[in-house]
Amino acid sequence: MNLRKPNFWNLKKPNMLAYLLLPIAKTIQLFNILKKYSRPKKFKIKTICIGNIYVGGTGKTSLSIELNKILNNKNIKSCYVKKFYKNQIDEQTILKNKGKLFLSNERVTAIKLAEEDKYEVAILDDGLQDRSIEFSSEIVCFNSINWIGNGLTIPAGPLRENISNLKRYKNIFINGNLENTEKIQAEIKTINPQINIHLGKYIPLNLNEFNLNDKYIVFSGIGNHSTFISMLNLNGLKIIKDFEYPDHYQYEKEDIDKILFQAENLNCKVITTEKDYVRLDKIYSNKIKFLKSKLKIIDEEKFMRCIGY
Repeated sequence: MNLRKPNFWNLKKPNMLAYLLLPIAKTIQLFNILKKYSRPKKFKIKTICIGNIYVGGTGKTSLSIELNKILNNKNIKSCYVKKFYKNQIDEQTILKNKGKLFLSNERVTAIKLAEEDKYEVAILDDGLQDRSIEFSSEIVCFNSINWIGNGLTIPAGPLRENISNLKRYKNIFINGNLENTEKIQAEIKTINPQINIHLGKYIPLNLNEFNLNDKYIVFSGIGNHSTFISMLNLNGLKIIKDFEYPDHYQYEKEDIDKILFQAENLNCKVITTEKDYVRLDKIYSNKIKFLKSKLKIIDEEKFMRCIGY
């Protein structure tokens, strides 16, 4: 079951409900501090963890794919590592289509398999809070629209860790369409003046397949729906209506039929993300199109240098 993130999480300031949940949030954070491993596992293979503090929708998978591509172009044998979650088949499918994926119920097991297969670098899509592993590099991803929401930790807000924990990290990556980046960078620097901040922008890859004179209904079940809509608007697509579903949402026939019904009434075409498209029944393949995109690392040379390449 996928739950939609509550709207109050992304208010600029906490509301009354957030403050009521704050004691629970503080208890969870205390438990996380006490829950530690005496000896984190270190591997011969380089491990680069691309994770987040904000829950979902920070572009971890997109950055993992781009990093794997860059490393392969440098003739460095790299792969993906991901912990298996039944509701994340979409991300697993996309990673498998882009390279070698090692998947296991425990990340440690998946890394060992990559090491045995003589890979030089394991790129972990998620896992920043997994204290059983001593990572070679850690990258904290944020979305430029969502940033830190109301700034509180779960369940009072959308953060897995207190934002002050940025003092522990060396690299931050801000994904999106370059919205709000100056303000976000300034806030980050007040927490950790020494941290390396990197920027990324989503670039559509198959825009030529879409007629900019057409009208579109858009739907997605991803963590950053607003960023997807922003990219479509920036590239001139006319969006008449959009539907937002929870991240990793498993679409029912009635969901898609509702969208297609409205599209017919409004004389619109239907568009979604690649991540959503792989979750759809094949019977809809001729009725719905998806926009492919890639993440462009704005400061690629600096980014690679900061993580040791």
